Amino acid sequence: MSEEIQHGALYVVSTPIGNLDDITLRAVRILGSVDCIAAEDTRTTKVLLDHLGIRKPLVSYYSYNEQRRAASLIAALRQGSSVAVVTDAGTPGISDPAYVLIREAVEAGIAVIASPGPSALLAALVVSGLPADRFVFEGFLPVKKGRKTRFEALAGETRTIVIYESPHRIEKTLNEVLQFMGDRQVALVRELTKKFEEVRRGPVSRVSREVGGRPPRGEYVLVIAGTSYRHGALSAQEDES
Repeated sequence: MSEEIQHGALYVVSTPIGNLDDITLRAVRILGSVDCIAAEDTRTTKVLLDHLGIRKPLVSYYSYNEQRRAASLIAALRQGSSVAVVTDAGTPGISDPAYVLIREAVEAGIAVIASPGPSALLAALVVSGLPADRFVFEGFLPVKKGRKTRFEALAGETRTIVIYESPHRIEKTLNEVLQFMGDRQVALVRELTKKFEEVRRGPVSRVSREVGGRPPRGEYVLVIAGTSYRHGALSAQEDES
């Protein structure tokens, strides 16, 4: 059943993390019906909209203009416009600036409606082979200040830990996991849902050796076993599709 778009509502729309076929039917309807779309990178979102045959006004909304742009979008919402906010990939508000707009909309009494869908966090967690019933998501760890402190705090975490990491820091991060947390079982997931999707599972010492010296490509999700994980070592596995 097709839903009627609410005037003056903010729609938080999840978009594919790689494979464009992962878009939901509801997301397509919403993106094709709202008055405008606030996008982290309008060029990236335009590729998706062109694929879907959707033409809608795009407004850039990213980490360096989030405060100023949030104010103008809230004003438009108060005047009755319907707005969809999207990130470059996945669910808005998770490690991206959509959180600021969502918070401002909630505080302004504006309806905020989620259109659930793809999430790199959940996709990596469920294919990791590590417990997914209880987990903690850390997003991107501090680059410099506070990084060591964060690792030391996570060393005692009993739940499965999920972090995002850039390709240029992944080797360093794997070495730091080994240094501060010991030779934990991990799953390193790269290029989820894309042609060169890859999952490496095993002790962090081995995964670090396998990754070392390779050209840094793609975005990574690192899933780390918590201290309560006692089910033995995962089998070595590397999947490509």
